[in-house]
Amino acid sequence: MPRPRSDISERIVDAARARFLHEGVDGASLRCIATDAGTSVGMVYYYFKTKDELFLAVIEDVYAGLLKDLIVALTPQDVAPEQRIARIFDRAARTSERELDVMCLIMREALVSSERLSRVVQRFERGHVPLVLGTLSQGVQAKRFDSSLHPAVLVASTISLAMFPHVIHRALAHAKLPLVDQRHSRGSPFDRFYAILHKDIIPQRPQRAAARLGSTGAASGRRPILARRGIGPW
Repeated sequence: MPRPRSDISERIVDAARARFLHEGVDGASLRCIATDAGTSVGMVYYYFKTKDELFLAVIEDVYAGLLKDLIVALTPQDVAPEQRIARIFDRAARTSERELDVMCLIMREALVSSERLSRVVQRFERGHVPLVLGTLSQGVQAKRFDSSLHPAVLVASTISLAMFPHVIHRALAHAKLPLVDQRHSRGSPFDRFYAILHKDIIPQRPQRAAARLGSTGAASGRRPILARRGIGPW
């Protein structure tokens, strides 16, 4: 008769996430984590040899599911690159509280420990970074993204505009300050973040930009605003 599957490691990870968020990785006690998980500190060491290993397990607990969703969003080759990138924003708009907790944890620990940051970056380099970079590279080749921008800038812009606003939005919500006055805007805040990315890294054709200005802008001889900023193939 097979032995029943134990949920001890899952309980340890859940307890560690809560402790790490409130006390930091360095400040959290493994003994307290064990108590919260309803087990012994010996079992913590059985599953996780070091505290940093436990920190990475906390990240992997949510990152594995997120990565699976990004693979589904970015892999189809019959979908235009810019539409696949838009799917990242759609997924980001559905970020769960647990995912937001881990995002905040990563951002904080990145400022504390270069070793932890390095290990997190290594994990991301085996995960979503090549997926995003590959999609953006296809978009550059198809002239859908601005080829004058370095690939690292494209990747950083995409990930930053898709994910970091959630952390900011959450902080403002806790402070009871609205991120956007909905009376003077249309769509969700994250629709507008994607619009920023779309304007900045997708090249604009002069005739389309001029058409958006209207006849008044054309008569004045003023260049489109993106051209004045040095963005786009002008």
